[in-house]
Amino acid sequence: MSEAIINASLGDTWQAYSAGTEPSGMIHPKTLQVLKEIGIYHTGYSKSIDEYKDFDFDLVVTVCDDAAETCPVWLGRGRRVHSGFPDPAKATGSEEEVLDVFRQVRDGILTHIPALLAQWEKATND
Repeated sequence: MSEAIINASLGDTWQAYSAGTEPSGMIHPKTLQVLKEIGIYHTGYSKSIDEYKDFDFDLVVTVCDDAAETCPVWLGRGRRVHSGFPDPAKATGSEEEVLDVFRQVRDGILTHIPALLAQWEKATND
């Protein structure tokens, strides 16, 4: 979700890549649904962090829920910062309750990650 949001909203200045420690190979259908609600039509697949082990990044933002998951250690180049969000795929309840969790995570990413990136840009340009 973060990759799609950042590339759609800040693609002129940032290129986001998303990966996990246990990718399923597909993007959760509810992720695609809540992205579509805000006009983002994302394609792709879930990727393993191993695909990026030789990449040099300026910044690595981990978004895993540190209360429920172990965030991977990034050993490559790039400063690492953490911004935790719950894993919406683990949400339970009615269809609407689960969708609300996906929307809450989406909206949190929409506000928090761009602010984090702007703060990082300011700090590196000062």
